[in-house]
This record gives sequence, structure tokens and C-alpha cells, in this order.
Amino acid sequence: MNSTPGNESQVKLCTNAVCVFISTANTIICILGTIGNGLVIWITGFKIKKSVNRIWYLSLAVSDLLLCATLPLYIFYFIKKDWVLGDFMCKFRTFFLLLNMFSSIFLLVIISVDRCLVVMFPVWVRNNRTVRKALVVVLLAWIVSAALSVSYSSFRQVGVGEKGFKICFYSYDENRTAVVVSKFIFGFMILFLIIIVCYGLIMRKVKNDQMAKNTKPFKIMTLLIAVFFVCWLPMHILSMMKIKEEYRKSQSPVVIGLKFATTLAHANSLLNPILYTLMGKDIKIAFSTILSKMQTAMEEEEQQLPRNSVLPLISFD
Repeated sequence: MNSTPGNESQVKLCTNAVCVFISTANTIICILGTIGNGLVIWITGFKIKKSVNRIWYLSLAVSDLLLCATLPLYIFYFIKKDWVLGDFMCKFRTFFLLLNMFSSIFLLVIISVDRCLVVMFPVWVRNNRTVRKALVVVLLAWIVSAALSVSYSSFRQVGVGEKGFKICFYSYDENRTAVVVSKFIFGFMILFLIIIVCYGLIMRKVKNDQMAKNTKPFKIMTLLIAVFFVCWLPMHILSMMKIKEEYRKSQSPVVIGLKFATTLAHANSLLNPILYTLMGKDIKIAFSTILSKMQTAMEEEEQQLPRNSVLPLISFD
């Protein structure tokens, strides 16, 4: 690939406001999202008793952690503005973004249906709702999500952009409209409508019931779903608006807007762990216990130090 000296310097620099903001935001999402989801996985997987609800939240955290783990590829590409990692990694990065999207909304549908069944058919649920069955349902959701992600990411490839740099883009050819619209309808809108129907039934059932006295779990779950909708809808809308645009045009308003929308979608993986701590009493207690133990350990270490001692800044023991 031939590039002028001016282009080479442009590739290496990230000085404009959009680039600085998005790269910084994604770096924060990557670091805090990895820590937050890692803690949720550790707590739900090893520190609290296994239950159906724990399986749901553990699966969502795994999905978010996988996205956060691949964010450095996106940040590197965004700053460098030249995809040098090859065709496979181009598909690889897109696969995990789509896997997060599909698995998250499938799991939210599963959680919504599960809560609807708990409210509508409590006796049946008491006899049939088991951790083993929940694991099977989650496994099926992951298989379907992976299959869809592979299918859509197969359209991703490396090409040459308007400034002569390599770009990782969707190559739909004549199927562009069908692919983008189908992804929105079958991978987002229909599933989201199922969620809305489930929560409509739930709220109708508990309106005059004893369960209505404790609506916090439903309010927080509604917030979780609303956050997912807000974070992902802009990317779907702008992706459809981009259908008629030439992929090499990197500075159009739609393309720039899509960069912000993609960052917003990434932010969903950071926000979810925060909502989990509000959602589950066991998770909240486990988080508090961990923080309390860390504080106690630091205080004990502080007390064991001589009052007048001078500590080295760096120690290699």
C-alpha cells in the first residue's frame, strides 16, 4: 500500500476532538467493564449459591466481558485509522461485537419470559424451574447467538478507504439492505417486542397483588432492558441510514454518528455490572463483603508498619 508522508503522520495521530473522545471513552469502558464484569463472574460463579437468576446474570456478564476483552482491537484501529491486522481479525472483532448484541438480547428475552412465568404460573415454575434447565436454555441461546454472529461477521472484510488506508468494513454487495434490515428486525425489534409483552403481562398481574408491594426487582430489570434499548438502538438506526452510502466515505455525518453510537453500544457492557449490584441482594452483599475485606486488609497492613519508618517507593522482594 502506498501512502504519502502526510498520510503516514495522519494515520499515527489522534488529535481531533472526535478521535480523542471516542478512544478515551472506549478505553474507560474496556478497563472498568473488564473489572466490573470480572467481579460479577467471580461472585455469581464462585461466591454465592447457584440459582436460576445467578445463571442469567453470570451469562450476561460473560457476554459483556468478551466484548470488553476485544475492545483494544477497536481502540487500536480507531486511533491508527489503518487496519493492519488482516481479514481474520477484522471478522473476529465484529464477531464478538455481534455475539454480545445477540446473546445479551436473547438472555434479556429469557429473563423476561422467566419472570413472566414466575408471576403467571407460580406452581408450575416451582416444580419445573431448575438450574440444570436454565443452563440448557443459556447454552442454546449462546449457540444461536454464535451462529448468527458468524453469519453476519462473514460479510466483514478488509478494503481500501478513501485516503488509501486499509479499512475493516461490511461488504454486502447487492444484499446490503436485506442484511442490515433483517439484523434489526430479527435480532433486535422482534425480541424487544417480546420483552415488552412479557413485562406488560407482569405488571398487569401484580398490579393488585401482594407482589406489587415489592416492585424493586421489576423496576431494576426494566431499567436493565431500557439501558440496553438506549445503548443499541442508535447503532441500528444509523446502520440502516448508512445503507446507501459508499463504504469509503469515512467523514460523512452518518459515519461519524455511527462511531458515537458504537461507543454507546460498548458502554452497555460497562453499565450492566452496576445494575447487577442493584438487582440482586446476594450480589450486593458479596460486593460489600469483598470491599470490607479489602479495607480490613489494608488497615491491618497500615497498623503493622512502624510509625516513624520510611518506606521505599519501589520494592522488589
